[in-house]
Amino acid sequence: MVLNKDENKMYYQKWCGKKKAVTFSFDDGVTQDIRLIEILDRYGLKGTFNINSELLGRAGELVRNGITVRHDKVLPCDLRSIYAGHEVAAHTLTHPNLTGLDEPEIIRQVEEDRKRLSEVCGYEVIGMAYPCGGVNNDERVAEIIQKNTGIKYARTITSTYKFDEQSELLRFNPTVYYIEENFEAVIDSFLASDSEEMQLLYIWGHSYEMDAEYITWDKFERLCAKLANRDEIFYGTNREVFCI
Repeated sequence: MVLNKDENKMYYQKWCGKKKAVTFSFDDGVTQDIRLIEILDRYGLKGTFNINSELLGRAGELVRNGITVRHDKVLPCDLRSIYAGHEVAAHTLTHPNLTGLDEPEIIRQVEEDRKRLSEVCGYEVIGMAYPCGGVNNDERVAEIIQKNTGIKYARTITSTYKFDEQSELLRFNPTVYYIEENFEAVIDSFLASDSEEMQLLYIWGHSYEMDAEYITWDKFERLCAKLANRDEIFYGTNREVFCI
């Protein structure tokens, strides 16, 4: 989905007349999302949570940053209550790297996940985040998704450190990965910007990474407080900031 310049201008100008917006995006649907959402709600912030429907309810653990952390997926029956007030989006059924799959399997992984999540959540899911690290998306995959699924936007993992408009919604690049060392500096730059152009701060990550202390829970909450309660900023889910 590519927007022309005029459509882009209209697209970004629906933030209640504001020229700045903030959104969060977190992957995998793990139980640490519950604590994270409590923080977002405390400060009036909004997020989108990208979920693998076939993995819901599975227990697991990962070693990250030299620390063993839980990687337990939320239960299907809790999906609506946990993510109430936020957005659920697709992340494929089982978290494969889509660039290595053939077309039928790409469609199945994405569209079946989208449909299952839509049924559980009670609304049509239209967004997604590409799973896996490294090169996890390309033009072929994006075109297959655009032509064969109900997905309207898809997030990559490529940080731009910028807040500018983007026209390619099916390979949308986030501003910053929240465990990067420059995370707070990016926030400060966004808050200080007085550009006349529309500015979007798009933050992504995995909530279990705070248990692994890539960033502490206390620091994350402090930075949420810094972003919150600003009259010049629109706070929305991915879908809301994309006005879809």
